[in-house]
Amino acid sequence: MRRFILIFIFSVYAVSVFSQTNTTHNIVIKISPYHNCTLYLGVYYGKSQILADSARLDANGEGRFNGNHQLTDGLYFITSPEKKILFDFLMSDGQHFSINANMADVNSIKFIGSPDNDLFQTYIRKTSVIAAQNNLLSNQYKIAKTHADSISVQQKLVSLNIKLKKLKDSIIRVSSQSLTSLFLIAGKPAEMPPHVILKNKADTLNALAYIRKHYWENVPFNDDRLLYTPFFETKIDNYFNLYVSPAADSVIHELQYMLLYARTGKQMYPFLLMKFTNQYFNPRFVGQNKVLLFLFNDFYMKGDTTLLNPQSKKILFDRIYQLMANQIGDAAPALNLTDIDGKASSLYNINSPYTMVIFWDPSCSHCQKELPRIDSIYKAKWKNLGLKIYAVNVNTDLQKDVPQFIKDKKLSIDWLFTYQTAANAKMVAQKGGLDYFQLYDVYDTPSIYLLDAQKHIIAKHLSIEQFNELLDLKTKQ
Repeated sequence: MRRFILIFIFSVYAVSVFSQTNTTHNIVIKISPYHNCTLYLGVYYGKSQILADSARLDANGEGRFNGNHQLTDGLYFITSPEKKILFDFLMSDGQHFSINANMADVNSIKFIGSPDNDLFQTYIRKTSVIAAQNNLLSNQYKIAKTHADSISVQQKLVSLNIKLKKLKDSIIRVSSQSLTSLFLIAGKPAEMPPHVILKNKADTLNALAYIRKHYWENVPFNDDRLLYTPFFETKIDNYFNLYVSPAADSVIHELQYMLLYARTGKQMYPFLLMKFTNQYFNPRFVGQNKVLLFLFNDFYMKGDTTLLNPQSKKILFDRIYQLMANQIGDAAPALNLTDIDGKASSLYNINSPYTMVIFWDPSCSHCQKELPRIDSIYKAKWKNLGLKIYAVNVNTDLQKDVPQFIKDKKLSIDWLFTYQTAANAKMVAQKGGLDYFQLYDVYDTPSIYLLDAQKHIIAKHLSIEQFNELLDLKTKQ
């Protein structure tokens, strides 16, 4: 498969861990057994880890992270000189506190002047105990010899899960304004409806609807602090991968909610807009190009192009022009190319109920396999439906090899094999027109479109089997 679209990268705001305030941060540390070395302060950001500061320890193992700016609240970590993470802690308001720790005993970590971290460390210690018990029970379950033993272990595991849930709920209830509480709410895993038993498809659909309804419950999408965690971006990805239909309208519904909610988040909004723009610039599923058009029309065209640098802005606009030219239901862009006999061959001169337009390359290994498969179905079914094929060789340097390719692959001679001459390409460029790569969004080969009798686009970029199923459905209708 030969790809033509370049890798697309938006320039997001440079990630800054500094808040826009005049206050300072000053974290005094003493971490054994380190001394006469440099430790590093890092922060989680989406799926990344960023170094924010460094501290030189003296002979007594004492040092400090300090600066003239307050750090953005979030989940931070301290690393060894080798950049190995030693432990996590919270950065919140009042960034003047002390940390004393002995890495030989993780339970020795103590904070002075940071109530949020006292709560967070208590939570970490308790969950560590529960996790250890869970691992022990899981191993016992694997070696259980009787059904009764298995049931007994399962019941204990359920009790542990209940204990963990009660711990989290207690912190959220008692310390609702703490950063620990915010992270517990936002990181809450998806849960099945209570007492549900999945007996049939309807039960499954109802359970999915329940999870979708409660997945983002009480999660503030405008809170920038959620970006500075290792789980929030992953939670977003899991939501779309597991609980949202890939249909463009379903995706758009979810994005609209998230982005409108996030608008007041100075960092959250541009982060999410850029994330989704990159994700749907070249989407995984057919039909999701509509999502990028939605983002463009509802956000970028309403002032958000200021978030892009000039290069990214040009790439986005060029991509949108490509998509606008070949949406499902629109008239296909005109193609006036040259056939293998050197004669002009216009797509719109083809008179047939269906036309398949194939952009291909003789050197493309995928094309070498797929074109004979297409021809096989064409001879067996599609030709009888009146379908005609307009094949465009995108690799004009190998145009001389096309006749031999047709012969070797035993392709039907009634296909219209065409290519764009250098003179034609020059004329299009001089008139300021877009080439067919842009007009038909040809980013790999083979790239296939199905048109109706009026040359309106019925489908594009489907598999051969999907095209065949679609034509079966059309002919039945």
